[in-house]
Amino acid sequence: MKQQKKDLTGGLILLTIGLIALAGQFITVPENFGVLIVPGLGALFLAWGILSRNAGLVIPGGILSGVGWGIYAISGPFSIWQGDNEGGVFLIFLGLGFGLITVVTAVFTKETHWWALIPGGIIALVGTAVLYGGVLLTVVAFLGKLWPVILILLGISILVNANREKAPEDKYVSEQ
Repeated sequence: MKQQKKDLTGGLILLTIGLIALAGQFITVPENFGVLIVPGLGALFLAWGILSRNAGLVIPGGILSGVGWGIYAISGPFSIWQGDNEGGVFLIFLGLGFGLITVVTAVFTKETHWWALIPGGIIALVGTAVLYGGVLLTVVAFLGKLWPVILILLGISILVNANREKAPEDKYVSEQ
């Protein structure tokens, strides 16, 4: 029964995409309609993931939504901004798309994908730094050089915790 519901949902989504693509060949659409295709695909994946309660479908939905709305933003409402500002706006929307993965999985699936906040936060921070420049861009550039140290400290922390958890077991084994 569960597989049949997944098949039905997947079939309906493919049917919808096919009908829209077919209609697009015969219907004249507004000039900027093309920029809504990617966020539309993102919305379809998000809806599919929500209806099937499948976090695996939410991931491409969040990423496609972030990319799509970033494209829409720099070609529409933020089109007056040029150069680095466009890149900053796009990166902020992409970071929000990753954040959307965490929100949707928290609300609609059994497990929350917190990991998406890490790339989303980093991407949005870089986008904000590009957009505003100055000291914030200098801080991000410094953090870009510092990240290996963070990995080293994280690795040491994991090794120390693993050794700490192992120590009582070793003591018990040696006493026998």
